[in-house]
Amino acid sequence: MDGGQILFSYIKVWVILLLLSATFQNSKLAAKNTAQDKKRKLAADNSGFISIDCGAEKDYLDGKTGITYKTDEDFISTGKNTVVAPEYYLTIPYLGDMVNSLRTFPEGERNCYTLKPRQGKNQNYYVRAFFYYGNYDSKNQTQIMFDLYIGVNRWATVLLVLENMYGSAYYEIIHYSVTDTIYVCLENTGFGVPFINGLDLRFMNDSSYRSMNGSLIPRMQADLGSLDPTDSSMRYIDDVYDRIWRLDVNLNDSVLISTEANIDIQGSDNPCRLPVEVLRTAVQPQNGLNSLSYNYASPYKENFTPEFRVYFHFAEILEQTAPGKLREFTITLNGLKYGPFTLEYLKPLTIGPYTLQVPEYQVGFFIDATLRSDLPPILNAFEIFELWPLPDSPTNQADVDAIMAIKKAYKIDRVDWQGDPCLPLTAWFGLQCNDDNPPRIISLNLSSSQLSGNIVVSLLNLTAIKSLDLSNNELIGTVPEAFAQLPNLTILDLSENKLTGAVPHSLKEKSNSGQLQLSLDGNLDLCKMDTCENKQRSFPVLVIASVISVSVLLLLSIITIFWRLKRGRLNVSLSSSVGLSRKELSLKSKNQPFTYVEIVSITNNFQTIIGEGGFGKVYLGNLKDGCQVAVKLLSQSSRQGYKEFLAEVQLLMIVHHKNLVSLVGYCNEHENMALVYEYMANGNLKEQLLENSTNMLSWRERLQIAVDSAHGLEYLHNGCRPPIVHRDLKSSNILLTENLQAKIADFGLSKAFANEGDSHVITDAAGTPGYIDPEFQETGNLNKKSDVYSFGILLCELITGQPPIIRGPKGNTHILHWVSPLIERGDIQSIIDPRLQGVFNTNCAWKVLEIALSCVPPTSIQRPDMSDILGELKECLAMEMSSEMSKRDSVEMSLVFGTDITPNLR
Repeated sequence: MDGGQILFSYIKVWVILLLLSATFQNSKLAAKNTAQDKKRKLAADNSGFISIDCGAEKDYLDGKTGITYKTDEDFISTGKNTVVAPEYYLTIPYLGDMVNSLRTFPEGERNCYTLKPRQGKNQNYYVRAFFYYGNYDSKNQTQIMFDLYIGVNRWATVLLVLENMYGSAYYEIIHYSVTDTIYVCLENTGFGVPFINGLDLRFMNDSSYRSMNGSLIPRMQADLGSLDPTDSSMRYIDDVYDRIWRLDVNLNDSVLISTEANIDIQGSDNPCRLPVEVLRTAVQPQNGLNSLSYNYASPYKENFTPEFRVYFHFAEILEQTAPGKLREFTITLNGLKYGPFTLEYLKPLTIGPYTLQVPEYQVGFFIDATLRSDLPPILNAFEIFELWPLPDSPTNQADVDAIMAIKKAYKIDRVDWQGDPCLPLTAWFGLQCNDDNPPRIISLNLSSSQLSGNIVVSLLNLTAIKSLDLSNNELIGTVPEAFAQLPNLTILDLSENKLTGAVPHSLKEKSNSGQLQLSLDGNLDLCKMDTCENKQRSFPVLVIASVISVSVLLLLSIITIFWRLKRGRLNVSLSSSVGLSRKELSLKSKNQPFTYVEIVSITNNFQTIIGEGGFGKVYLGNLKDGCQVAVKLLSQSSRQGYKEFLAEVQLLMIVHHKNLVSLVGYCNEHENMALVYEYMANGNLKEQLLENSTNMLSWRERLQIAVDSAHGLEYLHNGCRPPIVHRDLKSSNILLTENLQAKIADFGLSKAFANEGDSHVITDAAGTPGYIDPEFQETGNLNKKSDVYSFGILLCELITGQPPIIRGPKGNTHILHWVSPLIERGDIQSIIDPRLQGVFNTNCAWKVLEIALSCVPPTSIQRPDMSDILGELKECLAMEMSSEMSKRDSVEMSLVFGTDITPNLR
């Protein structure tokens, strides 16, 4: 080999070494970047998080915690930003920089943060507030105390004992929100200026932490067996819910054990979703002992007997050297024994929650090996929660919406107009509420408030108001006549404004009769005399001519209708047709009248029966153009007679919606009466839900049917004038097309109410057992909310696959009584129709169940409107579709790359 070749060989080796070195450095950098990217990605992807650094000047990503913090400018408009004294700056890793800035509230008795999570109401949220004094005011205070509220109920009394200027604390609560907006309020109790450093909200719609009777306050969340004595707590990113785990809790006479093995928390069905790092460590008794014990004494004493909930978390982390070794143990909790239990290697197991009524505020437990156990017991973690009662309900939502709209329209910027309008006891200035639960606004005084513009419509939505004072402002425009429709209004003061036009006659009548104390003085251009009305009747000639023309056309229409009635072309009562638009009248003409001979021909002499109900048998028919129809023939022995027949024809002639069954025509020849509908190929929902049904509805199909049905019912309630109450909504009256589109049928018992605000006393029986509104049964008062109750039962049917009345060997059980204990246990798997075999989104299922339960309170005023229900169900359907799309994308990616790409949520 010559010199040139040797030199070339050296250069090749040198280049290879350089490349290897660069590759090694790049891999290290890539690993570092991957970890940083993971932290950034987790922080960015947590759309269920709201993290507020109270007092921060700008949004930022905290590198110590991996949490993206927002300033509080979008959440509160009062208070002052400041920072802790430099010498008391904290560098605790799990708290990050958030604790070193704060917002103080020297003004106002109550100051509230307004949180609006995108998941909305009827969801579970983990809410946490941080407090650190840090001598921010240079006053060297020794103690500060104020109250912390969530919604309208007291959450905690914040007590900071400031030894060595430290004075820090955080308060947590797992809160089930019944409103879209969550208020977190600080109330000054006279023992120092309230302040706050940080506020977190985490979406936690997890069944294991649900409570129907209040909220849960974590009193102890202990990770046992921590290996790093320098750590005191662990939270996000390790914990997807951002729980703060204490690592400094030791059990009596115990030793630490740990593993580096992987524990599959994603593949586990454990709903608590504990971090891997928590499950990788545990404690077991010292050698020669077979028992673990711990005693918790709560430092928080209240004036009620507390209820505690205890969770035990296990994972077998020691691989047994000798096969067949058994680890079996029992748990004794405050004297009550549970078990025995066994563990599987590296498989998480949560035992509980166990509920305890504890007057002495102490929780103690023993975990003992059984006599046949070869190994001592272990414990990886445990949690103790206190059930916090929430006795007060937030203000009636319609009143809240109205007063918020008034506040926005008039730009009312008062320090005390924060949080809930009526509760706690310090209600908004100028506003009074009654003692109902939920409370209603009964008085509003906005006198001398610099209001300008017209009288806003939102004032008319305060339907419980008794006294309204808008005097001494700059209001313009006319006096709304709708004030006369407010049922409880007895005082209306509009004096000293700039109102114009005439005072509505209905208001003057109420004033003259003594029903309303009306004050209008000081409106110089407002005419209070009857002559104003006469002046306003001076219409231009063209307007008069137009009115005469319309009147003539209307008269001709009425004559035509009566002429047709006389000729027998339309043998139905048209009493409800007064006021129909031309479009509605033209639609009526499309409904064909059939002769009885034609009905016989259409049904091929009543050959094929496809159904039967209270009205009579339903037959399959074919029109001359080949279109299939369903013909409902009135039975001579039917309970539903001529009156119901006419009612159904009348309603179906004037109501038209894609989710209501269409009437093709009718026959009314003496005793021969029939209704001809569009044919629904998949029958009714009740048949589809039967256990022996060959066509099992999927979860998504059930959601779509619920949305379709809600669309139809919402149209009857809110799209028709006057509103229509169905009165007999049930699964057999939900018909399904070939594509499983749902349509509501059977309007024979329906009622149209001229005044939708009224309840109507109905003396004749209506409805089907199991679906009937209990309030209607008791009082006879029928309104739209009676249908809402029936719809709630219908949703329960769709969810569970069970009928409204479940028959069993020990008697009949209503579906609500059957489902209640399962809800209390958080057992969604036992609630959902087992034929679905677990193929459904758990969060979506809980949300639909919550919607169903919101429809069935015993009193109608507690039930939502169908428009709200429809909106909630649409969100559920979107959630399910998103979940399906995500799963499909995941499967497709797995097929492409040949690997499991389930994201690691550590």
